[in-house]
Amino acid sequence: MSRDGPLNSLATRKDDVAKAYWINTFRAIRDPKKLTEYIDLAGPAMRESGGHFLARGMPARAFEAGVLERTVLIEFDSVEDAVAAYESPAYQRALRALGDGAERDLRIIEAS
Repeated sequence: MSRDGPLNSLATRKDDVAKAYWINTFRAIRDPKKLTEYIDLAGPAMRESGGHFLARGMPARAFEAGVLERTVLIEFDSVEDAVAAYESPAYQRALRALGDGAERDLRIIEAS
């Protein structure tokens, strides 16, 4: 926080590009082979697009309405970079390989 208070700190952050986080949960895995093909293609595509894997796998615990499902958390330098990674030809190949092999929920959020 800036020494001038929280409002000036927020104004400064608006001028800077905020990090973005790609949160991908796998609601259902229908075809483990397709998932493996997707992972083999998606990992390199994310790294080539500037993504940094922070966590991936099954949750250690889930609370309230949470469910135990495979979750992936990837950090990008900006929302634009995360969206560009999703739209990249390399990631689109990964999605085609996955096809109907899994039901997913993917979100991109901006750091506060």
